[in-house]
Amino acid sequence: MAKPPPTGVAVPLEPLVTRVLAPNASAYTYTGTQTHIVGTDDLAVVDPGPDDPAHLDALRAAIAGRPVCAILITHHHRDHSPASRALARATGAPIVGPAPLVRGESSAGAQLDAAFDRDYAPDRVLADGETVSGAGWTLGAIATPGHTSQHLAYALAESGALFSGDHVMGWATSVISPPDGDMGEYLASLERLLGRDDRVYYPGHGEAVERPQRLVRGMLGHRKQREGQIVRLLTAAPHSVAALIERMYVGLDPRLAGAAARSVLAHLIDLERRGVVTQEEGAWRII
Repeated sequence: MAKPPPTGVAVPLEPLVTRVLAPNASAYTYTGTQTHIVGTDDLAVVDPGPDDPAHLDALRAAIAGRPVCAILITHHHRDHSPASRALARATGAPIVGPAPLVRGESSAGAQLDAAFDRDYAPDRVLADGETVSGAGWTLGAIATPGHTSQHLAYALAESGALFSGDHVMGWATSVISPPDGDMGEYLASLERLLGRDDRVYYPGHGEAVERPQRLVRGMLGHRKQREGQIVRLLTAAPHSVAALIERMYVGLDPRLAGAAARSVLAHLIDLERRGVVTQEEGAWRII
């Protein structure tokens, strides 16, 4: 990996877009969560990131007293949305984005709580196709479920840029973690983006994607390869998820084993929904 960019520094990416990197690098966030500031006179802040005092100070410095029209959230994972509340108090801007999840008392609800910002409470819920605008900029919401059921991307009409959140990242494929993550929806959302002509993607993690259609096409191919690998292994013999991981991910960083298992499970659930596989006594097999 190349030397990571500095955290807490406002980096202009184009006339209407500035990036500030949060200091939360990890095996799952790469160099950290990237907050994007849109506009020159009045602003939008996309994915303010974790509730980290140093990052909030860096955002306030980058905003430099200018009015903030909206704090936009692509999805409410804990590395993307918690800083929205402190930033809203500091700027008076509304929090705008997907609807919050309704969590039950089941084990699935507990799994969701582990990843999600439980205190996320938008002032305005955006639906697919709705817009937020300021002086010289308009951001349109694009429903891209899959990584999470409520994930939104935002298209900047004036420049052809797309803020892709965690749906398409600049360093790795997205983790699809059931019960909220859905492989079928994720693939359909990739197909939807493939049909667009966005010039560049600014993801939540990783560098800007300068040839987005090529990357999306490759991501679709990668997921189809993984699906084919699962089907071939199950055709030979029933496997548990753990056994599939051992066969499919040789040399995997142990820190990423949990993420790999969740994505394999998401593939299996999608295949089960399509009538290709079934589960019996902890093992999956071809129907």
